[in-house]
Amino acid sequence: MTDPAAGAAEAPTGAEWAAAVAAVRRLPADARVLLICHVNPDGDALGSMLGFGLGLRRLGVRRLQATFPGPPELPEPFRWLPGRDLLVPQDAAYPDPDLVICFDAASESRLGDLVDRLDTAGTALVLDHHASNTRFGGVNLVDPHAAATSVVAEGLLDRLGVPLDADIAACLYVALSTDTGSFRFEATTPAVHEMAARLLATGIRPGDISQRIYDTRPFGAVRLFGEAIGRARLEPGAAGGRGLVWTYATLDDLARHDQPPYVLEALIDSVRCTAEADVSCVVKQVAATEWAVSLRSKGAVDVSRVAVALGGGGHRFAAGFTGRGSADEVVDRIRAELDEALLPA
Repeated sequence: MTDPAAGAAEAPTGAEWAAAVAAVRRLPADARVLLICHVNPDGDALGSMLGFGLGLRRLGVRRLQATFPGPPELPEPFRWLPGRDLLVPQDAAYPDPDLVICFDAASESRLGDLVDRLDTAGTALVLDHHASNTRFGGVNLVDPHAAATSVVAEGLLDRLGVPLDADIAACLYVALSTDTGSFRFEATTPAVHEMAARLLATGIRPGDISQRIYDTRPFGAVRLFGEAIGRARLEPGAAGGRGLVWTYATLDDLARHDQPPYVLEALIDSVRCTAEADVSCVVKQVAATEWAVSLRSKGAVDVSRVAVALGGGGHRFAAGFTGRGSADEVVDRIRAELDEALLPA
């Protein structure tokens, strides 16, 4: 999700839009184009990347790949997305593309082992909506006021003269819907609904998409969520008395219920509804002493400050980082940062 109050950061300028259009338009007919989204891709990362890739196909780009760092397995909710045939494992990605386009990555570190393509590519273009973006591309389209990276992707497709079709729209709708919490978060502006209307006008079926994304979960994941929620802890005095609720899930939990790690991405939504806590946290084990941490705030705490202090990043109300040690040690560090991240009443 994006931060509706992204500070003084500005939307892309006319010159930046023109540079991005030129980067695509000047490609020779045999150019190799590589699309990359961030590690552990979510709906916005995948939807923006694949939707834009389908748009490039319509422009006649023939040598086109899409990829992301890490294991090449797509999360189950996204395995039906149009354009998935563009995906290749990171080891098969063009080593020296003419153009690399990065999606939804706020920094080079989010590209994992694919970061070297920024150096070997002829041109590096970055599409993103994180206010913390480090502007690591040669050409940057970073709009911190956009609800999702898909908003930026649609804007560039429009400037390239690519009309929306149902396949492109399905990808962009998934991206827009997931990063706005199915249009529930504060980032859901009139412009967001106007974009959704344009996408729906292509004939895509929002009910079918929502069922696939939000309302389908293996029974093993349901059991796993039940265990994780059962061990949740509420700390009303944390965050200056605004409250913290947190839980964790281990690799043993995943193995016992025969579930892949990506199922845990949705666990935060089951925790963040706790009425007594402004801040919610899920700590997910990825190695013996390594944890992927998701943080959410209802508005009293800037969790991006917590995440940045601990080596990560994100938005005021949604952020994350990689923690090391035990789960309790990771949460101790979070707890210590919360008071510094309180927002003015």
